[in-house]
Amino acid sequence: MKTLLGSVSNPRNWVSALCTCLMALGLMASVTGCGDTTKEPEEVLRPVRVMRVVPSGGQRLRTFSGTSKAGLESKLSFRVAGTIEAISVNMGDRVKQDQVVARLDAKDYELQLQDVSASLDQAQAQARSATANYERVRGLYENNNISIAELDGARAQAESARAQVESLTKKLELAQARMSYTVLRAPIEGVIASVNVELSENVGAGTPIAVLNAGSQPEVTIGAPEQWVGDIEVGDRATVRFDSLQGELFDATITEIGAASGTAATTFPVTLRLIKSNTSVRPGMTAEVTLTFGESGEASHIYVPAHAIAEDREGRFAYVVKEQGTAARVSRQLVTTGDLTEQGLEVLSGLNEGDLLVTAGIRFLQDGMKVKAPAEMAE
Repeated sequence: MKTLLGSVSNPRNWVSALCTCLMALGLMASVTGCGDTTKEPEEVLRPVRVMRVVPSGGQRLRTFSGTSKAGLESKLSFRVAGTIEAISVNMGDRVKQDQVVARLDAKDYELQLQDVSASLDQAQAQARSATANYERVRGLYENNNISIAELDGARAQAESARAQVESLTKKLELAQARMSYTVLRAPIEGVIASVNVELSENVGAGTPIAVLNAGSQPEVTIGAPEQWVGDIEVGDRATVRFDSLQGELFDATITEIGAASGTAATTFPVTLRLIKSNTSVRPGMTAEVTLTFGESGEASHIYVPAHAIAEDREGRFAYVVKEQGTAARVSRQLVTTGDLTEQGLEVLSGLNEGDLLVTAGIRFLQDGMKVKAPAEMAE
């Protein structure tokens, strides 16, 4: 410090030394600050496309998630329109066959029934009068007191009166049926799953009033992926497990297979029916359905796209994603291949069931390299 400042007795030397010291400190600060602002470049992950390795052939077990439902789900509705006068059940009630579920205001239908009944009484009186007149005219005709035209006229009146009676009789039956339709009854024994209307609500014919769950054998629905639905057939056996029932297992049979995907995803609805009835299985329970694919004596094969296999001096190889996520790593796997078929290139060794095989971007990869393989890119 003494060297830089010199003698304090000389003010000029002191000022010159102080300026030199300040400049040196400023230069050091600027150098340090530049070092702090330097940032390392972010690592860019190369995206790749992957697929799950699934063996073809051999006996394999697959588990699908599903939901239980009643063996018969009936939407109860009135056959005529009207205003809800009474609702006799609540959600969760168990009902017997022919038990009343709801009623409509039947005043209008009562008036129609009375009107048709009165018209029928009048028509029957007219028919009796026309029949008596025809008998009288026929007697006169037999005694040659009237012409054949008068006889035909009397017979026509009698037949017309009888036809009117038959027509009104049918209308009376229809009016009586409509009157009975104002009372909604349970077609079979079951449990009311939901009630969809309120008192004094106007409803049309066919409007769902309540949902009735019935049937002694519950069913389970699952969504089967497109790569498996082709191997599922009606009548196949399966095992169903319910977590809410302490993992109890039930045998089931496939009864229906959807012809088209029910959602935007490539899954197809499949319905199974439990072989034995069980009252502990309720609609809406979560189930795990295990299906068996292939034959026990059939050999298992792995087929992959031919472009997923590369070759160099060490032999043929493939890349497998070992860690899923936004930053996965690939592992180079030496493979032994077989024939090229319509299903793809057969892999005899080197790949295992469930591996995530890279199918695009192989030439840019190296063993252990980080890649970007999001779940939505999986084939």
